[in-house]
Amino acid sequence: MLELVLNAGPVVKLVLLILVYFSLVSWAIIFYKTSVIQRAIKDSDRFLDFFWQKKRFDLVGQGIKEYSHSPLATLFREGYHEMLQLKKKGTDADGPNDFSVKMDTTEMVNRALRRAANQETQRLEKYLTFLATTGATAPFIGLFGTVWGIMDAFHGIGTTGSASLAVVAPGISEALVATAIGLAAAIPAVMGYNHFLNKVNILIGEMDNFSQEFLNIVVRMERRS
Repeated sequence: MLELVLNAGPVVKLVLLILVYFSLVSWAIIFYKTSVIQRAIKDSDRFLDFFWQKKRFDLVGQGIKEYSHSPLATLFREGYHEMLQLKKKGTDADGPNDFSVKMDTTEMVNRALRRAANQETQRLEKYLTFLATTGATAPFIGLFGTVWGIMDAFHGIGTTGSASLAVVAPGISEALVATAIGLAAAIPAVMGYNHFLNKVNILIGEMDNFSQEFLNIVVRMERRS
C-alpha cells in the first residue's frame, strides 16, 4: 500500500493527503464527541435524580456545580437565575406601573429556558457538520483521484504504445487506492454522525421534558404566591 501511494501521481497524492486530513479530523471529533456526550448523559441522569430528590429550587441550586456537564443542569441554572432576577426586580419596583412588574414571570422563565436549550443544542451538535461533510464528500474525492489516476494510466499506455497487463495494472491499482481511502474516511464519519445525532436528539427530548416540568413548577409557585 505504501509503495502504491509513493508511486502515485502528484494529483492522486494531493487527493490522498486531503482524504487523510478528513480522516484524522473525523477520528479526533469522534473521540471528542464520545467523551462530551457520555458525560452529558451521565450527569443528566444524576441531576434528574438529584432534582426530584431535593424538590426545592434553592437546595438544587446549591448543589448544581456537581453536574457541570449536564444540559439539564444548565437549563435549571438559567431558569432559576431568571426567577431570582424577576423576583428581585419585583421587590425593588417603586410602583405597580413598573415594567418589570407587568412582565409575565412564566413567559420570561420560558424564554430563558428556550435560550439555554438552544445554546446547549448548539454545543452538543458542534463539529457534527464536519462528520456529515466527510461522509458525503470523501467518497467523491476518492473517486476523483481514481478517475484522474486511470486517465494518467491510459495516457501512459498511449505514450508507450503497450497495453499489456504489466503496464496497465500498476497505474490502475495506484488509482484505486484513492477510492479505498475515501471510503475508509467516509464510513466511520457516517457511522459516528448517525450515532451522535441520535444521542443528541435524545438529550434534546430530555431538555424539552425538563423545561415543561420546570415551567409547571413555576406556574404552581405563582398560583400559591
